Amino acid sequence: MKKKERASFILDYLERIYPETPIPLNHKNNFELLVAVLLSAQCTDERVNKVTPALFLKGNDPISMAKMSIDEIHYCIRSCGLAPKKSKAIFGLSKILVENYNSEVPESFSALESLPGVGHKTASVVMSQGFGHPAFPVDTHIHRLAQRWGLTNGKNVIQTEKDLKNLFPKEVWNKLHLQIIFYGREYCSARGCDGRDCEICKTCYPKRKSALKTKKP
Repeated sequence: MKKKERASFILDYLERIYPETPIPLNHKNNFELLVAVLLSAQCTDERVNKVTPALFLKGNDPISMAKMSIDEIHYCIRSCGLAPKKSKAIFGLSKILVENYNSEVPESFSALESLPGVGHKTASVVMSQGFGHPAFPVDTHIHRLAQRWGLTNGKNVIQTEKDLKNLFPKEVWNKLHLQIIFYGREYCSARGCDGRDCEICKTCYPKRKSALKTKKP
């Protein structure tokens, strides 16, 4: 298969398996989504969904969150990885949203990425899943799978995002990035598949004999 053929097969196959793509992080507004995505760094979505109810009960908008102390925020999210750093970031971005953005989550990449603790991937999730703008958030899982499936050379996540955007039409980006994540968790995880076991890997590379080593971001 050529790269475009692989991309076409993957797109069709994932659409059959995952016609619906609910956002895995529980949230009721864009501020909660922003905080939840920030918390998901080096932490599972399942863990995030366990800690956010107590956090959002006290602060589900920038104003109420900014009234909490960093210690109060930390207490709610203490079981998440990098909790001390994330607590400061959540408090800091909440104050900035209150002071500079009328307590609203800004609808632009540049504004989002200027907030404490918010990188390009987090901003991409908020822009795509919160505001509906075409984006292709690339986390470590998508970076790994894109290499396994021969869609990128794996140089870095920036290159992976660029390659995926060039391969797939813009109108499917927001859904496809979730479909890839779902598939990776269920069929092509880091330990569950080495590039030869799942249906996509076997179809894209039927003659692959040895395990594929992927480059980390």
